[in-house]
Amino acid sequence: MSESGQRAVPYYCPFCADEDLVPAGEKHGEWECRSCARVFALRFVGLKGVPS
Repeated sequence: MSESGQRAVPYYCPFCADEDLVPAGEKHGEWECRSCARVFALRFVGLKGVPS
């Protein structure tokens, strides 16, 4: 995910594995699966082993 504010797009739903996802909610990183009607959130935590 870049620092320019672009969304990291998930490729499939973590619950049903369908690919019919749309952005959901007001917060960055929230997605809705139109197939199973679940809403989930993604967030970037960091890179392991990279010095800051």
